[in-house]
Amino acid sequence: MPLKNKTKKTRLAIVIIVLLLAAWLIYTFKYAPNYPSPLVLAAPDNFWGLTFSKRFSSFLDLSWKDNYLAILNDLGAKNIRLPLYWEDLEPQEGVYDFSDYDWMINEGAKHKVKFILVVGRRQPRWPECHVPDWGKSKSETELRPKITAMITAAVNHYKNEPAIAAWQVENEPLLDTFGLCPKSDYNFLKEEVALVKSLDKRPVIITASGELSDWQKEAALADIFGATIYRVVWGYWSGYLRYPWPEWYYNLKLDLTKLTTDKAIIAELQAEPWAPGTSLDKITDQEANKSFSLKQLRANLQYAINTNFSQAYLWGVEWWYLEKTRGNPELWDEAKQLNW
Repeated sequence: MPLKNKTKKTRLAIVIIVLLLAAWLIYTFKYAPNYPSPLVLAAPDNFWGLTFSKRFSSFLDLSWKDNYLAILNDLGAKNIRLPLYWEDLEPQEGVYDFSDYDWMINEGAKHKVKFILVVGRRQPRWPECHVPDWGKSKSETELRPKITAMITAAVNHYKNEPAIAAWQVENEPLLDTFGLCPKSDYNFLKEEVALVKSLDKRPVIITASGELSDWQKEAALADIFGATIYRVVWGYWSGYLRYPWPEWYYNLKLDLTKLTTDKAIIAELQAEPWAPGTSLDKITDQEANKSFSLKQLRANLQYAINTNFSQAYLWGVEWWYLEKTRGNPELWDEAKQLNW
């Protein structure tokens, strides 16, 4: 065979291989469900928890108190991660108000709930960094001592409360690619962690993105490490993507931090859809189903169980409750079946 013909065939083979690989990648990341199998949903005792945001519940035009009481009385949740928003704690500079959170913790204690309290400026839910109106005109240098004063006040207020299981210091504090926040500062984070540990002996949780962080710095500071795990995400350029990573991918990342699964939790397990260009109170069913559905919820639950982390805190209870009030109780009813 002439050399010229061999070269043409080699180039053609390379083109075919590249096209097949591209097609496989597109299918895997865009269309394949990537569900674990089988779906047994048999979790260990004390495995499930959830995050509740009073501010996000109010944003959805819900009564946050009714939403919260439904979590306690109807779902029966026993582990709740509770963000302590700076705007709520210190509405006026130097004047603290813990009344809403006192109420939630007291009601939860009646139901034997254990809480993770999130302290600091960076908290779950957009815009991630939450600052009272009086602090928005202050420089970062001026805000730092205010942040430490707020954390000190919060920990001192709740450190004698037996329902508190752990403190989470900031939320994904080193993630600079998401949220309206100043650039992360590892040294200041270490100061915050040291402060909390000086005030109370309960474990400190530090969280990081499951997909966008290597976990090393966060785990080095943590008594318990918390990963966020999302299975379907949306990006401005990519549209929807479906992560194909197997469960052991997260175990491998944890191994590299020198922590074991008994010292790791899923702090944020995706249990609500993305809402590109809109918000969850306005999203259509068709758009919501592109990233989240009852099938996706079950798949995510099984995925979390398969990681063998010590606990998994679901993300999205406010939206399940909104859907329930609108006559769509499927997600809420599915969550009721969990062994909280």
